[in-house]
Amino acid sequence: MSKTRAVIVGCGGYLPSKVLTNDDLAKIVDTSDEWITTRSGIKQRHIAADDEATSDLAVAAAKEALAHAGVTIEDIDLIVVGTTTPDQTLPAVAAIVQAKLGMSHGAALDVQAVCSGFVYGLTVADNFLTAGQFKRALVIGAEKLSSIIDWEDRTTCVLFADGAGAVVLEAQEGKGVNEDRGILSSYLRCDGTLKELIKTSGGTSTTGEPGKIQMAGREVFRHAVTNISEAIVAACKKVDIGVDEVDWFVPHQANLRILEGTAKKLKIPHEKVVLTVENHGNTSAASVPLALNTAVKDGRIQPGQLVLFEAMGGGLTWGSVLARM
Repeated sequence: MSKTRAVIVGCGGYLPSKVLTNDDLAKIVDTSDEWITTRSGIKQRHIAADDEATSDLAVAAAKEALAHAGVTIEDIDLIVVGTTTPDQTLPAVAAIVQAKLGMSHGAALDVQAVCSGFVYGLTVADNFLTAGQFKRALVIGAEKLSSIIDWEDRTTCVLFADGAGAVVLEAQEGKGVNEDRGILSSYLRCDGTLKELIKTSGGTSTTGEPGKIQMAGREVFRHAVTNISEAIVAACKKVDIGVDEVDWFVPHQANLRILEGTAKKLKIPHEKVVLTVENHGNTSAASVPLALNTAVKDGRIQPGQLVLFEAMGGGLTWGSVLARM
């Protein structure tokens, strides 16, 4: 029986030109390249210019994704942006991106699931496309985390960074089997009782300011490996695909130790995991699509392969999407 699938037909990414190395950070806070590398695997990260907003990063990634897909903005009828660092409290970044791309038709909305934002956004767009409400969606993860970093807190300022990644999803008819191209399954979770583990020190309806990132690192690490493993297994189980059948794992690039811990727990070979954390740092909702873009453009990820995206972020939120490219 035929089934509509949301197929990834193009991807793109954008990283700001300014690169901040670990040695640069050592001049700002009490840290060192060895300390940062040992605890996170990060060597450098990209930081947006003062006059670059989250929407600017998103637009740059979106344009590359559109070109890669061979479509124009006129072909898009839905924009979904995963972000936790909007340009303004309102309107949504998606609306601003829509305007900057010259689009006035269709729909546009933001998804706020912190580092899980792109995975949540993919799932939202997949549901719209497979329900027949839209034909093509632009799904973007974009962050300017440098705007909410406490640059005196060495436990967080060494981790987070800026960037954007995007994909074009297109509704296509499949046969309803696992060999179809497109999103095959997804799994989303949230446990709000753990909301204090990753948060900001303020908010528009409380302090009137966005606040700065605060994180209980050890507790986050403890939950991360368990929750991410759960999400990977659940997405595969939904369609009766073994974890060992997945060709590529494209995880949220939070911390190398978390990624290695998850791979070890599920016996995932190191060579199947796309890693960009060393050069990108933690770009929150942007990290998964940026990693995807890297692996597609360098030729590792090929059409027909099974790819599993996963992430965990503040909320705590976590989730996964299994797709055939």
